[in-house]
Amino acid sequence: MPESPPSSPEEDALSAGPGTPTRHPVGAGSLVTAVEARLHRFFATRRELVEPLGPVFVDAASALEEFVLRGGKRTRPAFAWTGWLGAGRDPEDPEADAVLTACSALELVQACALIHDDIIDSSRTRRGFPTVHVEYEERHRDQRWAGDPDHHGTSVAILIGDLALAWADDMTREAGLDPAAQARFAPVWAAMRTEVLGGQLLDIHGESAGDETVEAALRINRYKTAAYTIERPLHMGAALAGADADLVAAYREFGTDIGIAFQLRDDLLGVFGDPAVTGKPSGDDLREGKRTVLIAEALQRADATAPAAAALIRRSLGTDVTPDQVTELRTLITDLGAVDAVENRITDLTDRALTALDASTATTEAQRQLRAMALAATARAY
Repeated sequence: MPESPPSSPEEDALSAGPGTPTRHPVGAGSLVTAVEARLHRFFATRRELVEPLGPVFVDAASALEEFVLRGGKRTRPAFAWTGWLGAGRDPEDPEADAVLTACSALELVQACALIHDDIIDSSRTRRGFPTVHVEYEERHRDQRWAGDPDHHGTSVAILIGDLALAWADDMTREAGLDPAAQARFAPVWAAMRTEVLGGQLLDIHGESAGDETVEAALRINRYKTAAYTIERPLHMGAALAGADADLVAAYREFGTDIGIAFQLRDDLLGVFGDPAVTGKPSGDDLREGKRTVLIAEALQRADATAPAAAALIRRSLGTDVTPDQVTELRTLITDLGAVDAVENRITDLTDRALTALDASTATTEAQRQLRAMALAATARAY
């Protein structure tokens, strides 16, 4: 896996918890370290359950564990944990360990989403490694097993993704939350799971039905990404803390706007990003035919002023475009003004989110931390 470039202070803020490390519920280290320690601990508790099923399932569970622990900024647990602290809770609170464990379970939801998304998008790599379905295709070929290797890889990866989602529920249930906190947390967790699956379905339908509107792309961003990346994690933290309705509303407004801005930035990276940073081939979103806000903005402008350009974009989406064709499409999308339109939307959403945050009753430290995390999530990086 390529090494990432040195992180900025804002990027460090995305992976470090609020407050000083010495007040961390595990005693020391960053939030990333604490989240990963809880994930390690959870996976260890599954081994006794998994082993009686035999080596095939043990191997699949190990593949999931490796996938989850391979790296990442642990963005979702960071927002949930910060939401809890921002409601006035203390990292030395006796409940802190259980809360952080429940927050860490978001990484298993993320694993499910990524594994299934890679199948849906026919992606071959993830973070510089073969995707899970590709790994199992290759195992099938290497072992010369019966049947179709591609179908085998897809089938196993679907089940591993399902296992991640099931285990996410187990991890929250076994976190040790007190009954009142669990009761507040459960409906938010349920809403988040429904929204991320619904957003994925909207994405699939939009591509198949050819819905090219900006509105459709923004709706997908709202539910496929924003809800489970920032909005609901913050909401979970607030619910676990017993926060009042005003803080919940402020968190949700902030989280929705920053979550959409985060996805818009990712859409730009999907066309213009450096493979060494994104872990995916250059222009991969074009090959996958994603109907993003960027593409919707480009088509809207091209339809009005440059029909030939619109036809070229439509003809190229979802095809195995060459590097030269990617360069041509990048130039075209930029010249049409679509990149500027998306950048302006990111700026507007970020400004609106920060205004809501500043007006909230979140603690001063949480406001500072969330501001840094928002800027890191939406920063230009291509």
